[in-house]
Amino acid sequence: MRVAERTKPDGGKAPTVSARSSVSTATHVAPRRRRGVNREGLEAGRRSTRTILWILLAAAMVLYGFPFLYLLFTSFKTPIDTIAVPPTILPKEWTLENYANALGRSGVLASFINSIQTAIISTLLSLVLAVPAAYGITRYKTPSGRVFIMAALVTRMVPPVAIGIPLASMMASAGLADTPIALSIAHTTISLPLSIWLMSSFFEAVPRDLEEAATVDGCSRLGALWRVVIPVVSGGIAVTAIFAFLASWNEFLFALLMTAIRSQTTPVVIANFQTQFGLDWGSMTALAAVYSIPVILLTLLLQRKIVAGMTLGAVKG
Repeated sequence: MRVAERTKPDGGKAPTVSARSSVSTATHVAPRRRRGVNREGLEAGRRSTRTILWILLAAAMVLYGFPFLYLLFTSFKTPIDTIAVPPTILPKEWTLENYANALGRSGVLASFINSIQTAIISTLLSLVLAVPAAYGITRYKTPSGRVFIMAALVTRMVPPVAIGIPLASMMASAGLADTPIALSIAHTTISLPLSIWLMSSFFEAVPRDLEEAATVDGCSRLGALWRVVIPVVSGGIAVTAIFAFLASWNEFLFALLMTAIRSQTTPVVIANFQTQFGLDWGSMTALAAVYSIPVILLTLLLQRKIVAGMTLGAVKG
């Protein structure tokens, strides 16, 4: 900064700041002010975006949660309140009579056991078949593998009603009619394509360097898969297992076609809650509320694995 000298009244000289230095100082101050304005604008934009996201999240929770809450409240209503017009959200009189009637009905406990057994077998079959298939597709990357995964997605588009009767006939011919094994195999045909597609995306996120390092240490390809890759994608396996479990747990059509008495699942039993006056809404909603508890508990137990699987491969390098 240049300093000019000017003469004092007493004959001395005093330093003065030149015009050029003042202009340069102003040019340095202006960008700082602009940066401050930009930061405030960015913060305001972030706050508004965050507010919009919270509003959308709250709306989504209301849309998805209200039907379940209405079902839960209906399960505590009296039989008269369940068919009242106009309907009310909250019960006028709270009662546990519907739960007693639903759980005390014959065949309900057996249907719960059948549902759990069928869902577990179907989930295990889906994982046992999907993990090696997805690993082979992602690691070898052959043209036939791409065709295979596309064909798996196409089969997912086929409506279950189109293959339900042929599957039921095949299971009856094999002597597996009205058995949990037959129903588990049928449910696997629903969950397997999605399981392969999900596991392929998770295996794609695993670097090849991990397997190469395991091979250098003496592992075979199968050993590297079991000891290195599987622990890395454990979150993805948990996500896939939940989707496969839900596909079997909530399935109704195959259960209706392939079961009679011995292996009936709970969705079929819920649909049979009828009286001489019509559907028993109170008992149906009570049993449906109880039937949703295992899925909620499973999701809570595997919550960390689910988050880890959803974020797998989000950060690389």
